[in-house]
Amino acid sequence: MRKVIYKYALKNALDYGRAEPKAVLGKVLQEKPEFKKNIKELLSLLDEVVKEVNALSPEEVRREIQGFEFVAKKKEKKALPDLPGAEKVVLRFAPNPSGPLHLGHCRAAVLNDEYAKRYSGKLILRFEDTDPARVDPEAYSMVEEDLRWLGVEYHEVVIQSEHLDNYYRYARELLKMGKAYVCTCSPEELRALRSAGKACGCRDKGSEENLEDYSRMFNEFREGEAVVRLKTSLTLPDPTMRDFVIMRISEKPHPRAPGRRVYPLYNFAVAVDDHLMGMTHVLRGKDHLINTRKQEFIYDYFFWPKPKFIHYGLMKVEGLELSTSLMARGIKEGKYRGWEDLRLGTLIALRRRGIRPEAIRRAIIDVGIKSTDISFSWKNLYAYNKELIDRDAKRFFFVPDPRLLIIKDTGGIKEKYIAPSHPERQELGKRELKFEISGDEARTYISGMDYKRLKKGDVIRLMEAFNVQIMEKSDGTAMGMLHSHSLQEARRLRAPLIQWASQVNVEVEMPDGDTIRGYGEAGLAETEVGDVVQFERFGFSRIDKKGDPVVACYTHR
Repeated sequence: MRKVIYKYALKNALDYGRAEPKAVLGKVLQEKPEFKKNIKELLSLLDEVVKEVNALSPEEVRREIQGFEFVAKKKEKKALPDLPGAEKVVLRFAPNPSGPLHLGHCRAAVLNDEYAKRYSGKLILRFEDTDPARVDPEAYSMVEEDLRWLGVEYHEVVIQSEHLDNYYRYARELLKMGKAYVCTCSPEELRALRSAGKACGCRDKGSEENLEDYSRMFNEFREGEAVVRLKTSLTLPDPTMRDFVIMRISEKPHPRAPGRRVYPLYNFAVAVDDHLMGMTHVLRGKDHLINTRKQEFIYDYFFWPKPKFIHYGLMKVEGLELSTSLMARGIKEGKYRGWEDLRLGTLIALRRRGIRPEAIRRAIIDVGIKSTDISFSWKNLYAYNKELIDRDAKRFFFVPDPRLLIIKDTGGIKEKYIAPSHPERQELGKRELKFEISGDEARTYISGMDYKRLKKGDVIRLMEAFNVQIMEKSDGTAMGMLHSHSLQEARRLRAPLIQWASQVNVEVEMPDGDTIRGYGEAGLAETEVGDVVQFERFGFSRIDKKGDPVVACYTHR
């Protein structure tokens, strides 16, 4: 029983940095369901063995696990289903340029890109910027930069505000056809009539009068005084579908359309553009179902062929702010440091954390185009990202909330100890771990958490160095004596393995907005901005700034 628990505790610690009892228990019972008969003994051993494994260094875990065999779990290669009726496809990714892309945008961007590549089709990047109030002039370039980083290959860029004449022309056609009208009723008046299924007085105007009023929208009517409404049935079950607005006046200046004041609303602009661009498939969330029905009215009035609409379920992303408007407001008010703040779900922030675009793509493909609502799996994203970064991430000690450790009687203590930079890749070289030695004292720092656990008489193992017996502890300082050098002796005594460092000031920005400060090894000063390292027993982090302190952004365990 102990052997099986030990095996899976090692595996869990290897995969996630630390063994978790519940995860280990599940694996043990999966292999040995008969252990349930002795559940008390199993749970007692489980707690004991997990503590033992968590006291090992990552190198020791890798060494210990070599003697065990595991049945390789077959990984299903997840693939997207074929698109219905797909031959040569034309797809689009159509963000609003109100800010940079965030994780919520990735689903549409990645899925459309994947299908365009599969069918050797065309992907259009279309900026839907016909609401001047929501346009950030810098967002156009930010979005393109985000897409390049994400590996999305678009073939054409279309900016809706540069094609306003198209919408003017088709709105005029609808007015001529009697399928639309210019409405000057107040929103409150119209809302009451629409809810009652009644027409307003503007609905029965002739096309000539409508065209005259339409011309007045461009130079005479003020914002809110007139809109163009599409005629639908006034008995439709959903009141929002009844005679909905397709054109309006906005007097807010548009950064890319100076002098323009009449703009199409979303559903009209989308239907016109999807037709003119020859869209074959439209992939979007099922929150757009009502928009699809509205757009189909326009297709039907013009006798246009419709693209195939595919609506996938909603994807809930927990733990990060994803509302662009709330992010922008938070930045303006000083709540966030900028779009790169780690509390935000922007791709800029994820890049700073050391998340790779390939990992995001794999996680999005896992989600796919299923119609069921799902929660985004951070666990999967981190697992995929770890596969990409672990091989090249050099290891370093990091001591948060540091407490001084003074070791008396330095006979036999060296000033430098050598450790591998990576437990499995000798080509990444070695690293030097240094003590500050003065007279008969050696000084270094250990973490505040390790300090709190110490008791007088305890023997601890300073990782990659030697064993120390604690003689005294007070005022945030621990005093100790060299006990022995042998790792085997430390294991016999079940001495906790403790990290130590003192040379480099380090600040780690966390995804929750907190900053963890401490000391790191001397070698951290040689890292470059953009390097992803692994702080032993803390997690992967990306170097964001060199200097004093070295600033890193936490990636994941």
